[in-house]
Amino acid sequence: MSHTVVVTGADGFIGSHLAEELVKKGEKVRAFCLYNSFGSCGWIDTLPPEIKGEMEIFMGDVRDPNGVRTALRGQERVYHLAALIAIPFSYHSPDSYVDTNIKGTLNILNAARELGTQRVLVTSTSEVYGTAQYVPIDEKHPYQGQSPYSATKIGADRLAESFYRSFDLPVSIVRPFNTYGPRQSGRAIIPTIITQLLAGQKQIRLGSLTPTRDFNYVKDTVAGFMAIADCDAAIGQELNIATGQEHSIGDLARELIAQIDPAAEIVCEAERLRPAKSEVNRLLGDATKLRTMTGWAPQYTFAEGLAATIDFLRGNLDSYKVGQYIL
Repeated sequence: MSHTVVVTGADGFIGSHLAEELVKKGEKVRAFCLYNSFGSCGWIDTLPPEIKGEMEIFMGDVRDPNGVRTALRGQERVYHLAALIAIPFSYHSPDSYVDTNIKGTLNILNAARELGTQRVLVTSTSEVYGTAQYVPIDEKHPYQGQSPYSATKIGADRLAESFYRSFDLPVSIVRPFNTYGPRQSGRAIIPTIITQLLAGQKQIRLGSLTPTRDFNYVKDTVAGFMAIADCDAAIGQELNIATGQEHSIGDLARELIAQIDPAAEIVCEAERLRPAKSEVNRLLGDATKLRTMTGWAPQYTFAEGLAATIDFLRGNLDSYKVGQYIL
């Protein structure tokens, strides 16, 4: 049975992959992309014509409640991925994160309540947990706002919970750990390393090498979203998407150097370091709840995901500002 669905943030990294997979599944997809004067739909513009042609493109802004209401009208499900996500940029522009991540989510929730949307998936982040107080991190782990970005995502999550508890809105909070893969922004750690290596740079410029992350390949993350949307038991729940494996940034960099250019070396740059109390030192997720409810499990090994990402970036290097630090 197909559904009418809207994907906010469809022009972005995870959103474009999700919209693509939903089309392949047979869903009727409305791709909500951020309005801009260039008429750009971001990564949606790079999809094969037979995929993009099946989507209805909606240009708007989640900060505008009127546009959000229009986008959700007639849609059975909403996958809400639109957000500002760059942690360094949140240090000096926190207001924009409140407007997009908190108020934007509130607009989605209000519209879904008014229109009787059947399922609402709100995208969280493992950053809401802060540095692990215990591992693996399950959904009962305390929250800690270690950056303005993570604080706004905590706020958005709690708004979503309140609409479930107060108004019985059928919300699920989807919490992916660190997603990577083709189309990811150049400011993220894996594209940062790979693009520098592919460009022939011998000094790979990074921040701290000691933090660990639980990396999800993007197709596994998308499969998690789709499994949650089809699971009635997930309504009112918060669910981690995680592999249960952790890799330090230093080990990640050394592995990519070994694969692409063993002659390269790592250089730590001060401007890339987070403030000491803001750095999340360890993330290792527990996806037992998701597995139990839906049967979801990662289908890609870390090595397979990295290889696919390298292949994509090798063919799209011109789209990235190699070596330039992007907030």
